[in-house]
Amino acid sequence: MSDQRTTAHGGMETAYGFRQVDENEKQGLVNTVFHRVAKRYDVMNDLMSAGLHRVWKDAMISWLAPSKQPGYRALDVAGGTGDIAFRIVEASRRNAEVTVLDINGSMLEVGRERAEKKGIAENLTFVEANAEELPFENNSFDAYTIAFGIRNVPHIDRALDEAFRVLKPGGRFLCLEFSEVEMPLLDRVYENWSFHAIPRIGQAVTGDGEPYRYLIESIRKFPNQQNFGAMITDAGFSRVTWRNYTGGIAALHSGWKI
Repeated sequence: MSDQRTTAHGGMETAYGFRQVDENEKQGLVNTVFHRVAKRYDVMNDLMSAGLHRVWKDAMISWLAPSKQPGYRALDVAGGTGDIAFRIVEASRRNAEVTVLDINGSMLEVGRERAEKKGIAENLTFVEANAEELPFENNSFDAYTIAFGIRNVPHIDRALDEAFRVLKPGGRFLCLEFSEVEMPLLDRVYENWSFHAIPRIGQAVTGDGEPYRYLIESIRKFPNQQNFGAMITDAGFSRVTWRNYTGGIAALHSGWKI
């Protein structure tokens, strides 16, 4: 179904799943989805990845290898519930300072509650803001991470430009996102699971299947590995590369501000 994907030249800004919407309408529609699933976010990711998102996120932090020295600053975007931020803090032996930014207040509230329960709230700052207009100075962070969030940003190119701007020289960009499966048999199995099983299971587990239909469709619209890598390069990043996980169901993209 790669013919449905957008390219490095854009298209996600008007794609709400497979529906075409007004450019100014998309953000509000996406916000509604995440208000509806915030309390069930882990369930959502477990359904969409058969639980593998936890392994992929661990791999993301291993590749990031955050410094264990005090003063290391990371920005986790679209990370409201804290999955990536918590991992960064723990991997740094609780020395990292992580800013968790999300446009959705419901997601951030879940993250704050979880941080308190884990006893790491003092390492974290939660900010409600738009990835396309980050409220930070230039050259502020050592790392910028975003996991399963960038496909929900209407103007991906603007978010990438902002990522480059707020990173320090020598800073690292890492993006984990569902991508294009590169194994034909696995592709068919994943396609059937995604479009037929996940919305029904979502409806049964959470009582609301509609958000899952949007999320699955958004995965199919997102640029493939090569095209998204080109977008990262166009934003100014160097040494852009990616690693496929589980045959390309997910891909972890890396770039450096040099």
